[in-house]
Amino acid sequence: MNTVYIKNLAIGEGKPKICIPICGKTKADILNEAENILKLPADIIEWRADWYEEIFDPAAVGDSLAALRAVIGEMPLLFTFRSVQEGGEKGISPQKYMELAQLVCESGMIDALDVELFMDSKINPMIVDMAHQHQIVIIASNHDFRKTPEKDELTRRMILMDEMGADILKVAVMPKSKTDVLELLSATEEMGRLYTEKPVITMSMGPMGLISRLAGEVFGSVLTFGAGEKASAPGQISARQLEMVLNTIHDNMGGEL
Repeated sequence: MNTVYIKNLAIGEGKPKICIPICGKTKADILNEAENILKLPADIIEWRADWYEEIFDPAAVGDSLAALRAVIGEMPLLFTFRSVQEGGEKGISPQKYMELAQLVCESGMIDALDVELFMDSKINPMIVDMAHQHQIVIIASNHDFRKTPEKDELTRRMILMDEMGADILKVAVMPKSKTDVLELLSATEEMGRLYTEKPVITMSMGPMGLISRLAGEVFGSVLTFGAGEKASAPGQISARQLEMVLNTIHDNMGGEL
């Protein structure tokens, strides 16, 4: 597996990294959450900007982003607008999605950008190219809150992410059975073994899928999401609990996997 650096954070080496989301609705909420996250075992912060009340005001976004960067310092920052069709808080047109991506890329304040695989086949390559011109890492993503597709479909989607030029490939799905969780874990292992050298992030959501958030080092998922003040997706546990489990698994694997 290749290593991808987000600032000085090595994605794809050692135990899975912990990302904690910020889901504040106002600038004050965002900055307060950021200050609290700095007290937690976070490796990277995600700003879930679809929660932000003024997300469609470019001046407000720029101001809040600069203030957020001032609070978190050199902590790596992932910018995500999760669309409503993939479980986010707001709808957005492809054109507005592109404009928002351009705004945050040109701000110089972010280190990684989430791009939804199925947002738009025409604008996605443009966003990837633009981000790379600004030395910003692209995490391509796909979320299914209704079901878990079959393994072949999961790997197909990650292969499409690879082909569109993403640096890191991410899939999150909802299980309806224990077999669905195994399907996701199997796809994760197979993706890294057969189809790509790029880092992969996968998770099975909800309580049934919790094991997938914990066992990434075994199956090949390089990053997991922990909850700070609030969870951004079903099944997230607190970052402190997450750190303990990840450390326990890592310390007892003995470099065998």
